[in-house]
Amino acid sequence: MTTPNPMPTPIEVRPPVDVMRPRPVDEIPGHDTGSTAGGFQYSVKLDGFRALAFVLDDGKVFLQSRSHRDLSREFPEIAAYLRDHLPPGTVLDGELCAYREGRLSFTDLLRSHSDRERSGVPVSYIAFDILAVPGRDVRALPLRDRWELLGAALQDIDPPLQRVLATLDEETAHTWFHDMRAVGVEGIVAKALNSPYRAGGTWAWRKIRHSDTRDGALLGVFGPAERPRALLVQLPDDRPDDRTDDRTVKTSPQLTPTQSQQVGELVRGRVGELTEHPDHGPVRLLTEPFLVEVRQAVGRHETTRFIRVRPNE
Repeated sequence: MTTPNPMPTPIEVRPPVDVMRPRPVDEIPGHDTGSTAGGFQYSVKLDGFRALAFVLDDGKVFLQSRSHRDLSREFPEIAAYLRDHLPPGTVLDGELCAYREGRLSFTDLLRSHSDRERSGVPVSYIAFDILAVPGRDVRALPLRDRWELLGAALQDIDPPLQRVLATLDEETAHTWFHDMRAVGVEGIVAKALNSPYRAGGTWAWRKIRHSDTRDGALLGVFGPAERPRALLVQLPDDRPDDRTDDRTVKTSPQLTPTQSQQVGELVRGRVGELTEHPDHGPVRLLTEPFLVEVRQAVGRHETTRFIRVRPNE
């Protein structure tokens, strides 16, 4: 009598799936943060392509971008490695990362697969979460349990597939934040250990990017003069050859209600007619500049956040 083949384990989570996204904050939160019981896991924030990896039951791997596009044709070596080393039904969340000369290189991810091969640029998939194991959707579990499942899934697997560098120690997170910038690490992601995996932005996950605080000249306001939404700021741009040029930026995100009120009161009576800026659109220029302090998030996602008005010296 022939023994029937066992039924394949059902696939519980299939694409597309919306990703869980961290909210930006200015400081690494501590374990004693009142709004988050249970503490945080701190992991390095990598500069790459966010991708969910679905190992399907037809021998294929779907590398889903945040916009639900399949990246497997652009990274066939990663798709093949995941297919050969993970059982069907596994779903990971992670980052596709390229490396050049010992540091992360986002621009190399934008090149074609053949270009990267010719240049010898390696690509890795760095997993920081697991959404499903064969036959089981684990998104409702807290992060601390999903992290253990991720470790078990990758226990005997080598690069280019690996688990992200993470710690529960707050001091270590601060050390990584300051010391790993040189290798292309964007910052730190702090994740509540008790957080389930839920699609969309959440304060349970918080990202802290490297930033530089500097002074600039407030040149104009966007929106109503009495309640501006954003500011036109001139920043010094120091060049390596000792030449100094100035560049103008539009602050982001939108001013808070308190900031908008303070700036509106400051510029009252000093705002000119609406004009068109060649880079930033309609703006009301000031008759005299003011010194302001801004914080710039450095790297690929550079933004300039208004902090406060400084007294003119």
